[in-house]
Amino acid sequence: MIVSIYGKGGIGKSTTSSNIAIAMAKRGARVLQVGCDPKHDSTFTITKRMIPTLVEILEEHDYHHEEIEPSEVIFRGKMGVDAMESGGPAAGAGCGGYVTGEAVKFLRDHKLMDEYDVVIFDVLGDVVCGGFATPLNHSDFACVVTANDFDSLFAANRICAAVMAKAKNYPIYIAGLIVNRCPDTDHVERYCDRTGARIVGHVPQIDEIRRSRLAGVSIFEMKRIGGIALAQDRYLEIADYLLSEPEALKVKPLTDREVFEHLRSEYININIQRFNAEDLELLEDPSCLALN
Repeated sequence: MIVSIYGKGGIGKSTTSSNIAIAMAKRGARVLQVGCDPKHDSTFTITKRMIPTLVEILEEHDYHHEEIEPSEVIFRGKMGVDAMESGGPAAGAGCGGYVTGEAVKFLRDHKLMDEYDVVIFDVLGDVVCGGFATPLNHSDFACVVTANDFDSLFAANRICAAVMAKAKNYPIYIAGLIVNRCPDTDHVERYCDRTGARIVGHVPQIDEIRRSRLAGVSIFEMKRIGGIALAQDRYLEIADYLLSEPEALKVKPLTDREVFEHLRSEYININIQRFNAEDLELLEDPSCLALN
């Protein structure tokens, strides 16, 4: 099974991907995680270091794929999870999407994706065009990491639209949305009700998750107490769901204008009730809360 994980930049895709990868390994699956970001920081909590990237190794071999051995770019990490980083050009130069395409090509040419029970592509930001969309051509499912807020859901809707467009020509489907770093899921639930998407997991704001990444470890390497135990359970639940090879969703994404109006009306209708007198005094004109 091949899973691509997308989401708004900074939403926590790498943390989510690496913890799901280890959760799957704990369930007995052989897993490869592929970081598709020029920052090449997707897998360091798995391997405990910044591993050499495919771009760096390609440069050493004058970009001859056939000269590269898998052991030069794939490294074993915690719980037997293997890791690979595509890398990318220097900031402000070149195309990172092209490098992601090269990573997929390398794995395909060496028939490496067939050696694993699960391959997870952790893909840069909410970019789903060009090379960054290449993993979708080979994936069984796509997961979208989102938060319970306007910007994250707006990006998630666009990603869902891109995946469904790909599904016209490739056997790729949406597994669902992973709600991350927020206490509530109400706006995501309403979005799912309208589009046919589903929430496959909810990882609330748990400070130990942030601290684990700063320490360079997965959440599963921390003592199973308090919020850590909750986080571990949530990642295991997501892993179990994906390993069950879930039914493909026929999501019907909204247009940009539709999602804007839907989310804005949801926020206004709900949040205006939460404004108290003190909050309203801060506004130059309280009528600005109303929809035009």
